[in-house]
Amino acid sequence: MSQNIRFPEILDIARRDGKVTVEHLAEHLGVTLQTIRRDLSELANAGRLERVHGGAVLPSGTVNIAYQERRRLNAGGKIAMAQACAAMIPENCAIFLNIGTSTEAVAAELLHHRNLMVVTNNMNVANILTRNPDCEVLVTGGSLRQSDGGLIGDITTAAIRQFKFDIGVIGCSAIDQDGDILDFDLREVGVSQTILHQSRRTMLVADHTKLKRTAPARIASLSEIDDFFTDAPVPRPLEDLCAMWATQIHVSRLERETE
Repeated sequence: MSQNIRFPEILDIARRDGKVTVEHLAEHLGVTLQTIRRDLSELANAGRLERVHGGAVLPSGTVNIAYQERRRLNAGGKIAMAQACAAMIPENCAIFLNIGTSTEAVAAELLHHRNLMVVTNNMNVANILTRNPDCEVLVTGGSLRQSDGGLIGDITTAAIRQFKFDIGVIGCSAIDQDGDILDFDLREVGVSQTILHQSRRTMLVADHTKLKRTAPARIASLSEIDDFFTDAPVPRPLEDLCAMWATQIHVSRLERETE
């Protein structure tokens, strides 16, 4: 198999799983360990991956993954945790859904809920929920971020402060090992912090890849979250912290992925 074929396959696996290992790739692609090590080094030099012991992970730091790429990343895991999150959102309530592909997945699972008021700063969420005639959708306004349809800035936070939500659902770019919830855009961080402050119950939807990444701006701690929805068990130290904080962890996988 040529390098031109291997590179896209390696990147697809990394986007799906958040990481790749030398041994798995060598077996999967039918090449030697040395060949895979060279491939990973070249992809790392190109900024496509970051080398770690035994393999590589998606790059992290100060620049987020492109939006369309985030949509493809672990799509099945996002559906699973979105289903679990939506199952805990009752009908006849007011909720907020913020920016992100995970919250968009939650919106898709709310299409059959009745008598919802959904406030959002995510144009994609608003478009999804137009298909639910029993859902009143309010869009905050603000500065439109064209890369992902997100509304951010002072106008957005001022609009959010006019409400008291039954439930606030947020996503994030990364979760640190000490339980800090992280993002890249300070304006988006301010919006997320306001959502948490204005919500009686707070929910975070973040798949396992967020535990392998980092970002520079702090939103809050998992101690400020009531329910944390993810698609794989979290590391034991973080699980212990969540237990101490009374943050409920909900781990969900699609049935077809676990069979």
